[in-house]
Amino acid sequence: MSDPVLSSTALGLGLVGMLVSLGLLIWFAYRGWSVLLLAPIAAMLAALVSGEPVLAHWTQTFMSSAARFLAQFFPLFLLGALFGKLMEDSGSVNAIAQFMTDKLGPRRAILAVVIGGAVVTYGGVSLFVAFFVLAPMAQALFRAANIPRRLMPAAIALGTSTFTMSALPGTPAIQNAIPMPFFGTTPFAAPGLGVIASVVMIGFGLWWLSRQEGAARRAGEGFGEAPDASPSARESSLVRERATVSQSFDPAEIERGRVSERLPPIGIAIAPLVVVVCANFAMNIFVFRHYDASYLAEARWGGTTLSAVSGVWSVSVALALAVVVLISMNGSRLGTLRESVDAGANASVLPILSVGSLVGYGAVIAALPAFELVRAWVLGIGGGPLVSLAVAANLLAALTGSASGGLTIALDALGGTYLQLAAQHHIDPALLHRVAVMSSGTLDSLPHNGAVVTLLSVCGTTHKQSYRDMLMVGVVGALVALAVVIVLGSFAGSF
Repeated sequence: MSDPVLSSTALGLGLVGMLVSLGLLIWFAYRGWSVLLLAPIAAMLAALVSGEPVLAHWTQTFMSSAARFLAQFFPLFLLGALFGKLMEDSGSVNAIAQFMTDKLGPRRAILAVVIGGAVVTYGGVSLFVAFFVLAPMAQALFRAANIPRRLMPAAIALGTSTFTMSALPGTPAIQNAIPMPFFGTTPFAAPGLGVIASVVMIGFGLWWLSRQEGAARRAGEGFGEAPDASPSARESSLVRERATVSQSFDPAEIERGRVSERLPPIGIAIAPLVVVVCANFAMNIFVFRHYDASYLAEARWGGTTLSAVSGVWSVSVALALAVVVLISMNGSRLGTLRESVDAGANASVLPILSVGSLVGYGAVIAALPAFELVRAWVLGIGGGPLVSLAVAANLLAALTGSASGGLTIALDALGGTYLQLAAQHHIDPALLHRVAVMSSGTLDSLPHNGAVVTLLSVCGTTHKQSYRDMLMVGVVGALVALAVVIVLGSFAGSF
């Protein structure tokens, strides 16, 4: 018969070990140490303090979970990074930015930057590639309009890192793909709620930036002087380590290849983005509805179902088709095609391994006996499964500084439980999907987030100068939209 006092002491010690390991992981990761090494060390520390078999957790729990994440999502990381690199080197992203500049001009500088960022990221271009194209565009427009430089990061973040990442239905962002195997959903889960959330984020963000622009003009604040020379974000190893946890493109590969000096016409530039959106929609709405995938139940295919894999398949096919279209329409502009392709493929490796390591860490934590205390606390949060899921995803994304890592850890540990709760409460899994994705894209944008650090560096500003505005458009606006979706979903269901 076990001693309840001893059992309680062991659980308490295990909980302390979990918290200490997480603290050390965060502390060292955001000082430039690679999570490839930190994550297994932190996980083994937690296992050791909990009295669990350390080596078994490393090879059987940590590595199995990390490998499963790679097996599920490597096609998306690979094709997404390749597509982004080819879009940059063909001059297509520059052409879209130039088109927005010409059409909207300095009088609508903030709106031009937001729309430009939204177009390229909703079309599948990675954040890191978008940052380096949009920053010069924003600088030229903001200088011409005499808008403070400090507002540049917030404008770029609003267009690239909010509604197109987590709310717009069909977005090819990796965050939108992660819940699909857990809930059997598609990238177009809860489309009506996603559109409403997008409108809230856009409206709130543009209102805030317009308010700040007006206040700056009344105070006589203009664009300002150029920042002091500092190491390029492309060359910063610290930025690289942080960026690869929160983004799907390795900054070290951005300089390889050559960007075309001859920009394509806007129709050719935007065509691959249209292919991504349309092919993704067609695969989910038309093709898979008439596709006989009964063979997937066989052991040789893992005994799975179409609903568990169709989301990843659809985005993969869409990106692959877009790459083919892009190359065929821009062959003369891709003078270093092999080098660009190599760079895009290589750029996917470190990000997915980094996020996979975080997922492995989360799997070990979730397997420890003390995690039952955490599970009970999370599931005991008032407001029902939607609120509980939102809190869990928010907290893990905030702690890891990674929307994709935090979301995967949350769903690995609690996804099955939430699916059962959804069935009990008659909640559509599509609503769980949208709430989970939006929740991962809110508190992940805290000051230590890799995308935040990268964007500030690219724009030549600091946390002191620009982070408050980034907080408002990237966190507060997203939380308001999340609250709207939870309230509407609770009363009206998924639509």
